Amino acid sequence: MNVNPSVSASRAKRKVDLVRDADSHPDAMIELRGVIKRFSNAAGEFTVLKGVNLTIKRGEFVSIVGKSGSGKSTLLNMITGIDHPTEGQVVVNAADIYTGVSESQRSNWRGKNLGIVFQFFQLLPMLTLLENVMLPMDYVSLYDFDERPKRALELLELVGLEKFANKLPVLVSTGQQQLAAIARAMACDPPLLVADEPTGNLDTRSADTIIQLFERFVAQGKTVVMVTHDPSLTSRTHRNIILSDGELIDEAISKALPKLRHRHMLEFTKLAQTRTYQPNEAILAEGAELDSFYIVKQGEVELISQNGEALAWRKAGEFFGEVELLHGGKFGASARAGKMPVEITTLPKSEFVRVIHESPITAEALEQISQQRLEAQQVAKEFSRR
Repeated sequence: MNVNPSVSASRAKRKVDLVRDADSHPDAMIELRGVIKRFSNAAGEFTVLKGVNLTIKRGEFVSIVGKSGSGKSTLLNMITGIDHPTEGQVVVNAADIYTGVSESQRSNWRGKNLGIVFQFFQLLPMLTLLENVMLPMDYVSLYDFDERPKRALELLELVGLEKFANKLPVLVSTGQQQLAAIARAMACDPPLLVADEPTGNLDTRSADTIIQLFERFVAQGKTVVMVTHDPSLTSRTHRNIILSDGELIDEAISKALPKLRHRHMLEFTKLAQTRTYQPNEAILAEGAELDSFYIVKQGEVELISQNGEALAWRKAGEFFGEVELLHGGKFGASARAGKMPVEITTLPKSEFVRVIHESPITAEALEQISQQRLEAQQVAKEFSRR
Protein backbone atom coordinates (compact mmCIF):
# COMPACT_ATOMS: atom_id res chain seq x y z
CA MET A 1 0.00 0.00 0.00
CA ASN A 2 1.39 3.41 -1.03
CA VAL A 3 1.30 5.84 1.90
CA ASN A 4 3.02 9.20 1.76
CA PRO A 5 4.89 9.86 5.05
CA SER A 6 4.31 13.61 4.62
CA VAL A 7 0.56 12.98 4.71
CA SER A 8 0.95 11.16 8.02
CA ALA A 9 3.04 14.03 9.37
CA SER A 10 0.43 16.60 8.43
CA ARG A 11 -2.27 14.52 10.10
CA ALA A 12 -0.16 14.32 13.25
CA LYS A 13 -0.03 18.12 13.37
CA ARG A 14 -3.81 18.38 13.05
CA LYS A 15 -4.42 15.76 15.72
CA VAL A 16 -5.87 17.23 18.94
CA ASP A 17 -6.60 15.29 22.11
CA LEU A 18 -10.01 15.91 23.68
CA VAL A 19 -10.28 17.55 27.09
CA ARG A 20 -10.83 15.23 30.05
CA ASP A 21 -14.29 15.44 31.59
CA ALA A 22 -13.98 16.60 35.20
CA ASP A 23 -16.92 14.49 36.42
CA SER A 24 -15.85 11.24 34.75
CA HIS A 25 -15.56 8.28 37.10
CA PRO A 26 -12.13 6.59 36.85
CA ASP A 27 -13.70 3.13 36.45
CA ALA A 28 -16.05 4.21 33.66
CA MET A 29 -15.30 3.67 29.98
CA ILE A 30 -18.67 4.99 28.77
CA GLU A 31 -21.02 7.44 30.50
CA LEU A 32 -24.27 8.61 28.92
CA ARG A 33 -26.02 11.32 30.91
CA GLY A 34 -29.58 12.15 30.00
CA VAL A 35 -29.04 11.47 26.31
CA ILE A 36 -31.98 12.39 24.07
CA LYS A 37 -31.99 11.99 20.30
CA ARG A 38 -34.74 13.44 18.13
CA PHE A 39 -35.18 13.16 14.38
CA SER A 40 -37.39 15.20 12.09
CA ASN A 41 -38.88 14.16 8.78
CA ALA A 42 -41.93 14.91 6.66
CA ALA A 43 -44.15 13.16 9.19
CA GLY A 44 -42.89 15.36 12.02
CA GLU A 45 -40.47 15.00 14.93
CA PHE A 46 -39.95 11.76 16.82
CA THR A 47 -37.70 10.85 19.73
CA VAL A 48 -35.49 7.77 19.38
CA LEU A 49 -33.59 7.97 22.68
CA LYS A 50 -35.50 9.27 25.68
CA GLY A 51 -33.13 10.45 28.39
CA VAL A 52 -30.74 7.49 28.49
CA ASN A 53 -28.44 7.24 31.51
CA LEU A 54 -25.86 4.48 31.21
CA THR A 55 -22.45 3.66 32.63
CA ILE A 56 -20.23 0.88 31.26
CA LYS A 57 -17.11 0.12 33.25
CA ARG A 58 -13.62 -0.48 31.89
CA GLY A 59 -13.02 -4.13 31.10
CA GLU A 60 -16.70 -5.06 30.77
CA PHE A 61 -18.14 -7.18 27.98
CA VAL A 62 -21.63 -5.80 27.37
CA SER A 63 -24.39 -6.86 24.99
CA ILE A 64 -27.15 -4.48 23.87
CA VAL A 65 -30.42 -5.97 22.70
CA GLY A 66 -33.84 -4.73 21.68
CA LYS A 67 -36.41 -5.03 18.93
CA SER A 68 -35.97 -3.26 15.60
CA GLY A 69 -36.62 0.44 16.12
CA SER A 70 -35.81 0.33 19.83
CA GLY A 71 -32.82 2.68 19.39
CA LYS A 72 -29.86 0.27 19.48
CA SER A 73 -28.05 1.63 16.42
CA THR A 74 -28.72 5.22 17.48
CA LEU A 75 -27.26 4.44 20.90
CA LEU A 76 -24.12 3.01 19.27
CA ASN A 77 -23.85 6.11 17.08
CA MET A 78 -23.85 8.26 20.22
CA ILE A 79 -21.05 6.19 21.77
CA THR A 80 -18.90 6.19 18.63
CA GLY A 81 -19.35 9.87 17.83
CA ILE A 82 -20.91 9.10 14.46
CA ASP A 83 -24.08 11.02 15.36
CA HIS A 84 -24.90 13.87 17.76
CA PRO A 85 -27.24 13.78 20.76
CA THR A 86 -30.02 16.37 20.72
CA GLU A 87 -29.59 16.77 24.47
CA GLY A 88 -27.36 15.23 27.11
CA GLN A 89 -23.71 14.36 27.46
CA VAL A 90 -21.59 11.47 26.18
CA VAL A 91 -18.27 10.77 27.89
CA VAL A 92 -16.05 8.02 26.48
CA ASN A 93 -12.66 7.12 27.96
CA ALA A 94 -12.93 10.19 30.22
CA ALA A 95 -13.50 12.64 27.33
CA ASP A 96 -16.68 14.55 26.50
CA ILE A 97 -16.83 13.73 22.80
CA TYR A 98 -19.38 16.36 21.75
CA THR A 99 -19.20 19.53 23.84
CA GLY A 100 -16.95 22.04 22.07
CA VAL A 101 -15.47 19.35 19.80
CA SER A 102 -15.17 19.69 16.03
CA GLU A 103 -15.83 16.83 13.61
CA SER A 104 -12.12 16.70 12.78
CA GLN A 105 -11.13 16.44 16.45
CA ARG A 106 -13.73 13.76 17.08
CA SER A 107 -12.62 11.78 14.04
CA ASN A 108 -9.01 11.77 15.21
CA TRP A 109 -10.07 10.89 18.74
CA ARG A 110 -12.19 8.02 17.41
CA GLY A 111 -9.24 6.62 15.48
CA LYS A 112 -7.16 6.32 18.65
CA ASN A 113 -9.80 5.29 21.16
CA LEU A 114 -12.35 3.17 19.29
CA GLY A 115 -12.38 0.03 17.24
CA ILE A 116 -15.62 -0.41 15.29
CA VAL A 117 -16.80 -3.70 13.81
CA PHE A 118 -19.74 -3.53 11.39
CA GLN A 119 -22.17 -6.28 10.41
CA PHE A 120 -21.13 -6.06 6.76
CA PHE A 121 -17.38 -5.76 7.39
CA GLN A 122 -16.83 -2.48 5.42
CA LEU A 123 -13.44 -3.61 4.11
CA LEU A 124 -12.11 -1.61 1.16
CA PRO A 125 -12.38 -4.04 -1.78
CA MET A 126 -9.38 -2.71 -3.71
CA LEU A 127 -6.98 -3.21 -0.78
CA THR A 128 -5.55 -6.49 0.50
CA LEU A 129 -6.37 -7.67 4.00
CA LEU A 130 -2.96 -6.46 5.17
CA GLU A 131 -3.53 -3.01 3.65
CA ASN A 132 -7.00 -2.80 5.17
CA VAL A 133 -5.56 -3.47 8.62
CA MET A 134 -2.77 -0.89 8.12
CA LEU A 135 -5.18 1.87 7.10
CA PRO A 136 -6.25 3.07 10.61
CA MET A 137 -2.60 3.33 11.73
CA ASP A 138 -1.90 5.76 8.91
CA TYR A 139 -5.03 7.78 9.55
CA VAL A 140 -4.06 8.67 13.13
CA SER A 141 -0.28 8.40 12.56
CA LEU A 142 0.30 5.66 15.11
CA TYR A 143 3.46 3.51 14.89
CA ASP A 144 6.41 4.28 12.65
CA PHE A 145 5.76 3.97 8.95
CA ASP A 146 8.00 0.90 8.64
CA GLU A 147 6.41 -0.81 11.66
CA ARG A 148 2.85 -0.79 10.34
CA PRO A 149 3.09 -3.82 8.00
CA LYS A 150 4.61 -5.89 10.80
CA ARG A 151 1.87 -4.91 13.28
CA ALA A 152 -0.85 -5.53 10.68
CA LEU A 153 0.55 -9.00 10.01
CA GLU A 154 0.66 -9.73 13.76
CA LEU A 155 -3.01 -8.80 14.04
CA LEU A 156 -3.92 -10.99 11.09
CA GLU A 157 -2.00 -13.80 12.75
CA LEU A 158 -3.99 -13.17 15.94
CA VAL A 159 -7.23 -13.82 14.05
CA GLY A 160 -5.75 -16.70 12.03
CA LEU A 161 -5.48 -14.93 8.66
CA GLU A 162 -1.73 -14.48 8.20
CA LYS A 163 -1.79 -16.81 5.15
CA PHE A 164 -4.37 -14.57 3.48
CA ALA A 165 -2.63 -11.25 4.18
CA ASN A 166 -2.08 -10.43 0.50
CA LYS A 167 -5.51 -11.47 -0.73
CA LEU A 168 -8.33 -9.10 -1.59
CA PRO A 169 -11.49 -9.35 0.58
CA VAL A 170 -13.51 -10.89 -2.25
CA LEU A 171 -11.17 -13.88 -2.31
CA VAL A 172 -11.84 -14.96 1.30
CA SER A 173 -15.00 -16.18 3.06
CA THR A 174 -17.47 -13.92 4.89
CA GLY A 175 -16.23 -15.24 8.23
CA GLN A 176 -12.65 -14.43 7.26
CA GLN A 177 -13.69 -10.95 6.13
CA GLN A 178 -15.21 -10.32 9.56
CA LEU A 179 -12.03 -11.56 11.25
CA ALA A 180 -10.04 -9.16 9.09
CA ALA A 181 -12.43 -6.36 10.11
CA ILE A 182 -11.75 -7.16 13.77
CA ALA A 183 -8.01 -7.08 13.14
CA ARG A 184 -8.48 -3.67 11.51
CA ALA A 185 -10.56 -2.45 14.47
CA MET A 186 -7.69 -3.36 16.81
CA ALA A 187 -5.01 -1.80 14.62
CA CYS A 188 -4.45 1.20 16.90
CA ASP A 189 -4.82 -0.84 20.10
CA PRO A 190 -7.97 1.02 21.24
CA PRO A 191 -9.30 0.56 24.79
CA LEU A 192 -12.87 0.22 23.49
CA LEU A 193 -14.30 -2.10 20.82
CA VAL A 194 -17.86 -1.50 19.56
CA ALA A 195 -19.52 -4.15 17.39
CA ASP A 196 -22.87 -3.87 15.59
CA GLU A 197 -24.31 -7.36 14.94
CA PRO A 198 -20.79 -8.72 14.28
CA THR A 199 -22.02 -12.30 13.85
CA GLY A 200 -25.28 -11.58 12.02
CA ASN A 201 -24.05 -12.94 8.67
CA LEU A 202 -21.88 -15.76 9.99
CA ASP A 203 -22.35 -19.46 10.65
CA THR A 204 -22.28 -20.78 14.22
CA ARG A 205 -18.63 -21.82 14.12
CA SER A 206 -17.44 -18.45 12.78
CA ALA A 207 -19.62 -16.61 15.29
CA ASP A 208 -18.06 -18.58 18.15
CA THR A 209 -14.57 -17.67 16.89
CA ILE A 210 -15.55 -13.98 16.93
CA ILE A 211 -16.89 -14.14 20.49
CA GLN A 212 -13.79 -15.98 21.68
CA LEU A 213 -11.71 -13.11 20.28
CA PHE A 214 -13.87 -10.58 22.11
CA GLU A 215 -13.50 -12.57 25.34
CA ARG A 216 -9.75 -12.56 24.84
CA PHE A 217 -9.72 -8.77 24.39
CA VAL A 218 -11.77 -8.34 27.57
CA ALA A 219 -9.35 -10.59 29.46
CA GLN A 220 -6.62 -8.15 28.37
CA GLY A 221 -8.54 -5.27 29.98
CA LYS A 222 -10.35 -3.87 26.95
CA THR A 223 -14.04 -2.95 26.94
CA VAL A 224 -16.34 -4.58 24.37
CA VAL A 225 -19.87 -3.35 23.58
CA MET A 226 -21.84 -5.56 21.18
CA VAL A 227 -25.31 -5.24 19.66
CA THR A 228 -26.78 -8.67 18.99
CA HIS A 229 -30.08 -10.55 18.69
CA ASP A 230 -28.53 -13.93 19.52
CA PRO A 231 -29.37 -15.19 23.07
CA SER A 232 -26.46 -17.66 22.91
CA LEU A 233 -24.12 -14.67 22.69
CA THR A 234 -25.76 -12.48 25.34
CA SER A 235 -25.28 -15.33 27.82
CA ARG A 236 -21.52 -14.94 27.38
CA THR A 237 -21.35 -11.23 28.20
CA HIS A 238 -20.99 -9.65 31.65
CA ARG A 239 -24.10 -7.51 31.22
CA ASN A 240 -27.17 -7.56 29.01
CA ILE A 241 -28.59 -4.08 28.38
CA ILE A 242 -32.10 -3.99 26.92
CA LEU A 243 -33.54 -1.02 25.04
CA SER A 244 -37.29 -0.69 24.58
CA ASP A 245 -38.81 2.24 22.71
CA GLY A 246 -35.72 4.38 23.31
CA GLU A 247 -35.52 3.72 27.06
CA LEU A 248 -33.30 1.44 29.12
CA ILE A 249 -34.88 -1.42 31.02
CA ASP A 250 -33.71 -1.83 34.61
CA GLU A 251 -31.05 -4.56 34.53
CA ALA A 252 -32.14 -6.12 37.82
CA ILE A 253 -35.69 -6.49 36.48
CA SER A 254 -34.58 -8.01 33.17
CA LYS A 255 -32.28 -10.44 34.98
CA ALA A 256 -34.89 -11.48 37.55
CA LEU A 257 -37.74 -11.84 35.03
CA PRO A 258 -36.06 -12.68 31.71
CA LYS A 259 -39.16 -14.23 30.11
CA LEU A 260 -41.24 -11.06 30.33
CA ARG A 261 -41.97 -9.12 27.15
CA HIS A 262 -39.83 -6.02 26.81
CA ARG A 263 -42.87 -3.75 27.10
CA HIS A 264 -43.68 -5.33 30.46
CA MET A 265 -40.07 -4.98 31.61
CA LEU A 266 -40.21 -1.29 30.68
CA GLU A 267 -43.51 -0.92 32.53
CA PHE A 268 -41.94 -2.43 35.64
CA THR A 269 -38.88 -0.19 35.22
CA LYS A 270 -41.11 2.88 35.44
CA LEU A 271 -43.01 1.53 38.45
CA ALA A 272 -39.94 0.37 40.40
CA GLN A 273 -38.85 1.93 43.67
CA THR A 274 -35.29 1.41 44.95
CA ARG A 275 -34.09 1.58 48.54
CA THR A 276 -30.67 0.96 50.11
CA TYR A 277 -30.29 -1.08 53.31
CA GLN A 278 -27.22 -0.96 55.49
CA PRO A 279 -25.35 -4.16 56.52
CA ASN A 280 -27.53 -6.45 58.68
CA GLU A 281 -30.48 -4.03 58.50
CA ALA A 282 -33.92 -5.64 58.62
CA ILE A 283 -35.84 -5.62 55.33
CA LEU A 284 -38.90 -7.75 56.16
CA ALA A 285 -40.13 -9.39 59.33
CA GLU A 286 -41.50 -12.93 59.41
CA GLY A 287 -45.28 -12.86 59.17
CA ALA A 288 -45.37 -9.52 57.34
CA GLU A 289 -48.18 -8.78 54.88
CA LEU A 290 -46.49 -8.16 51.54
CA ASP A 291 -47.52 -5.26 49.33
CA SER A 292 -44.50 -5.49 46.98
CA PHE A 293 -42.36 -7.87 44.95
CA TYR A 294 -38.68 -7.65 45.97
CA ILE A 295 -35.68 -7.82 43.61
CA VAL A 296 -32.07 -7.63 44.82
CA LYS A 297 -30.41 -4.97 42.69
CA GLN A 298 -27.02 -5.04 44.41
CA GLY A 299 -25.57 -6.97 47.33
CA GLU A 300 -27.01 -10.01 49.13
CA VAL A 301 -30.11 -10.62 51.27
CA GLU A 302 -30.28 -13.29 53.96
CA LEU A 303 -33.56 -15.10 54.68
CA ILE A 304 -33.78 -16.27 58.29
CA SER A 305 -36.11 -18.63 60.19
CA GLN A 306 -37.91 -17.71 63.43
CA ASN A 307 -35.16 -19.27 65.57
CA GLY A 308 -32.43 -17.34 63.70
CA GLU A 309 -31.25 -20.08 61.35
CA ALA A 310 -30.22 -19.01 57.83
CA LEU A 311 -32.64 -20.46 55.26
CA ALA A 312 -31.33 -19.02 52.00
CA TRP A 313 -29.52 -16.13 50.33
CA ARG A 314 -30.77 -13.95 47.49
CA LYS A 315 -28.11 -12.36 45.28
CA ALA A 316 -28.19 -9.56 42.71
CA GLY A 317 -30.80 -10.31 40.05
CA GLU A 318 -32.70 -12.71 42.34
CA PHE A 319 -36.02 -12.02 44.07
CA PHE A 320 -38.22 -12.91 47.03
CA GLY A 321 -41.86 -12.50 48.04
CA GLU A 322 -43.26 -14.19 44.94
CA VAL A 323 -44.78 -17.11 46.87
CA GLU A 324 -46.88 -14.88 49.11
CA LEU A 325 -47.94 -12.54 46.29
CA LEU A 326 -49.03 -15.35 43.96
CA HIS A 327 -50.60 -17.69 46.55
CA GLY A 328 -51.51 -15.44 49.45
CA GLY A 329 -50.33 -15.67 53.03
CA LYS A 330 -47.75 -13.87 55.12
CA PHE A 331 -44.00 -13.72 54.60
CA GLY A 332 -42.60 -17.07 55.76
CA ALA A 333 -39.20 -15.83 56.97
CA SER A 334 -37.44 -12.63 57.94
CA ALA A 335 -35.11 -10.86 55.51
CA ARG A 336 -32.10 -8.72 56.26
CA ALA A 337 -29.19 -7.20 54.39
CA GLY A 338 -25.93 -9.14 54.26
CA LYS A 339 -22.52 -7.89 55.33
CA MET A 340 -22.49 -5.17 52.66
CA PRO A 341 -25.06 -2.47 51.77
CA VAL A 342 -27.95 -3.85 49.71
CA GLU A 343 -30.06 -2.14 47.06
CA ILE A 344 -33.59 -3.49 46.75
CA THR A 345 -35.99 -2.76 43.90
CA THR A 346 -39.69 -3.18 44.73
CA LEU A 347 -42.71 -3.48 42.46
CA PRO A 348 -46.29 -2.80 43.66
CA LYS A 349 -48.24 -5.99 44.40
CA SER A 350 -51.26 -5.16 42.24
CA GLU A 351 -49.16 -4.29 39.18
CA PHE A 352 -46.88 -7.28 39.64
CA VAL A 353 -49.78 -9.75 39.85
CA ARG A 354 -51.53 -8.14 36.85
CA VAL A 355 -48.46 -8.31 34.59
CA ILE A 356 -47.59 -11.87 35.63
CA HIS A 357 -51.11 -12.96 34.73
CA GLU A 358 -50.60 -11.35 31.31
CA SER A 359 -47.41 -13.39 30.83
CA PRO A 360 -48.19 -17.12 31.23
CA ILE A 361 -44.61 -18.17 30.43
CA THR A 362 -43.31 -15.96 33.27
CA ALA A 363 -46.04 -17.19 35.62
CA GLU A 364 -45.06 -20.79 34.90
CA ALA A 365 -41.36 -20.04 35.53
CA LEU A 366 -42.19 -18.32 38.83
CA GLU A 367 -44.38 -21.23 39.91
CA GLN A 368 -41.52 -23.66 39.32
CA ILE A 369 -39.08 -21.49 41.25
CA SER A 370 -41.60 -20.97 44.07
CA GLN A 371 -42.19 -24.70 44.42
CA GLN A 372 -38.46 -25.43 44.53
CA ARG A 373 -37.97 -22.72 47.15
CA LEU A 374 -40.85 -23.91 49.33
CA GLU A 375 -39.41 -27.41 49.33
CA ALA A 376 -35.91 -26.10 50.12
CA GLN A 377 -37.21 -23.89 52.96
CA GLN A 378 -39.18 -26.78 54.44
CA VAL A 379 -36.08 -28.96 54.45
CA ALA A 380 -34.04 -26.14 56.03
CA LYS A 381 -36.66 -25.59 58.75
CA GLU A 382 -36.86 -29.28 59.57
CA PHE A 383 -33.08 -29.46 59.75
CA SER A 384 -32.94 -26.42 62.08
CA ARG A 385 -35.36 -28.11 64.54
CA ARG A 386 -33.02 -31.07 65.03
